[in-house]
This record gives sequence, structure tokens and C-alpha cells, in this order.
Amino acid sequence: MIHVYCMPGMAAGPAIFEFIKLPKESFTLHLLEWNIPTKGISFSEYAKHMCSKIQHKNVVLLGVSLGGLLVQEMTNFIDVRKVIIISSVKTRYELPKRMLFARYTSVHKLLPTGLVNNVELLAKYAFGESVTKRLSLYEKYLSVRDKGYIDWSINELVNWKQEVPCEKLVHIHGVKDTVFPIENISNCIPVSNGTHTMIIHRAKWFNENLATIILE
Repeated sequence: MIHVYCMPGMAAGPAIFEFIKLPKESFTLHLLEWNIPTKGISFSEYAKHMCSKIQHKNVVLLGVSLGGLLVQEMTNFIDVRKVIIISSVKTRYELPKRMLFARYTSVHKLLPTGLVNNVELLAKYAFGESVTKRLSLYEKYLSVRDKGYIDWSINELVNWKQEVPCEKLVHIHGVKDTVFPIENISNCIPVSNGTHTMIIHRAKWFNENLATIILE
């Protein structure tokens, strides 16, 4: 049995994985979720804490967006069979220019994250798309609304220092991702018409391909 631990993206809950199905005779899915970080905790320390939730050996870690960064950090503390990141980045060099600009100007600290209960605004930051048509849908997926957590997440994202991709990594990326444009991404499996939220909207693609990707 292969145990696959899934980490959602910024502000998102485990519900984003609700449509992901893997053959039950070979795989068991485990859904991780964000805890509100304690004041001053580093991304690395947070990743070490998250490793305490991994109950099996030689697991597959799967992370979406910011969750993709986190599962890579977790490999510093546990041995894994494979790391799969979706709609994410492998190094700081794949971050878009606007995020690099934020790193050097701290402009990200001026974002109106106090409006975390404004789901439309939160979706724009977390998912990179306007959601007026699907507001009720996103209310369900964006379940982490703590201002301190959002501030911490944005800060850790724009200041991520990873220089070299971690080992055993597979990167799956949508060609229409507006949060992390594919022009900045190298060595990935491209998903046609995939946006930053393709884990939800292109679940069929994952259900057809993910098992093979894990076993390769």
C-alpha cells in the first residue's frame, strides 16, 4: 500500500482534494491541513511540525501551490518515496517577478489581508482568479481565514530561499496558471487548460494520470 499525504494551498482546506480518486487497492489518501502558525515560527520549523502528522514510512507527499513549497521543506526531515507538487514552484527562481519585487520592497506587507473574510479578495490572492460566479464554491474551499496565517503565508512565499529542487520531485503545472506563470517553470508535466485551481477543475486529468506518475 502506498500512502499519499496531500497538502492544500494557501488558505485552502482539504476539500480541494474531494474529487481526487486513486485505486484503493494500491493507494491510501491522507489529507493534511494548515494549522495557524505560532508567532515567529519559520517555514522550516512549521514543516518539521507537519512531519509529526505523517504516520507511515516511505510516503508520497503531494502539495498544491504553497502546500507544494511546504512538502518540499518536509523532505529535509523525513525520507519519502516521491514528492509531487501541483501549481507550485521548485525554487525561488520560478517565482514570478511581482513576487520577487515584493521580496525586495516588502510591498506584500501592504496587501489588505485584514479582509480575509472577503472571500472574493482571498480567492484572488490564493487562487489567482476572480470568483464572482463561483463564490459559494470558493467559500467551501477557502476555509483558513486567519489574518496572521495569511500574512505569514505570503511572507514565507515571497521570501522562500530554495535554490535547488529537492530530490524525487515531480512537478505538474497548468499552462494557464496565472499565479505562477508556466513561462517561469522548467521541467514540469504541463496540463493543457490547467489553471491554478486545476486540482479542483481538472480532477479528471489527475484521476487518469496520478497513479502512473506515482509508480514511475
